[in-house]
Amino acid sequence: MKTIAILATSAIFGFSGITAQAADDVTLQLKWVTQAQFAGYYVALDKGFYAEEDLDVTIKPGGPDIGPAQVLAGGGADVTVDWMPAALAAREKGVAMVNIAQPFKSSGMMLTCRKDAGVNSTDDFAGKTLGVWFFGNEFPFLSWMSQLGIATDGSEDGVTVLKQGFNVDPILQGQAACVSTMTYNEYWQIIDAGLTPDDLQVFKYEDQGVATLEDGLYVLEKNLDNPEFEDKMVRFVRASMKGWKYAEANPDEAAEIVLDNDASGAQTEMHQKRMMGEIAKLTAGSNGTLDPSDYERTVASLLSGGSDPVISKAPEGAWTHVITDKALN
Repeated sequence: MKTIAILATSAIFGFSGITAQAADDVTLQLKWVTQAQFAGYYVALDKGFYAEEDLDVTIKPGGPDIGPAQVLAGGGADVTVDWMPAALAAREKGVAMVNIAQPFKSSGMMLTCRKDAGVNSTDDFAGKTLGVWFFGNEFPFLSWMSQLGIATDGSEDGVTVLKQGFNVDPILQGQAACVSTMTYNEYWQIIDAGLTPDDLQVFKYEDQGVATLEDGLYVLEKNLDNPEFEDKMVRFVRASMKGWKYAEANPDEAAEIVLDNDASGAQTEMHQKRMMGEIAKLTAGSNGTLDPSDYERTVASLLSGGSDPVISKAPEGAWTHVITDKALN
């Protein structure tokens, strides 16, 4: 990670000299590993947008055993990237997460199915095994199944839920008829493995009316009472959105910046450039300000879980425009 020192020249009582003015530290916890899904933040770091705001930003990659809400609650980060269903569920359980900005306007979540497994419409789900991500990612799926009136207990008229790892092996190996995918990542892993788009039936959550907000920026509510923290977040959001808009306009360069920051070396140039192209479609149309109608749609979806909804009541105080109003206007 980059450490940035801002140098200031001062002249006091006729004496001049160079003094180092420490930038304000901000730690960002990502939802997943270093990839183009988070390009805006890496671009803002690489292009000096955070430095221009007197910020020293540390970006912490996520992973299968890292929960952004838990990291935030434990003081391991100032701000996290998370999906709203997970954030609202955490809030109801006592982790008072607040959405301060929403760089992603659209949802990239899909359920991708093999036609040769007998799935051509949602009517074909009954009796099938469906791969589902957990760790908070299961909430949109459970809400969707509830709206369809399909049990998820493995019963004859319901579906069997396979706790899917963060790969697409179940659909390739015949363990599941469908798996969870994102438009920018796992879908292309299936294609790269040899299946064609004609072999697949894709259900986009947005098309099913159950799309929920993804990849928002969240902080703890109590921290917003601190004017210094609020000021840091204003500057952080302003620089981050500058990074996102640069990434949209320069997707190949943004992908290269992501690769430069991938300490694991696991990502490939082809995959990251393709991912960045898809990510740009999801951030397009957002200046970072949460659209209240998108929030209400997400809440309505999460409340429609029948006898076992994701959240039991509409949250209060789960989002604010205070940061984006100051950062972007």
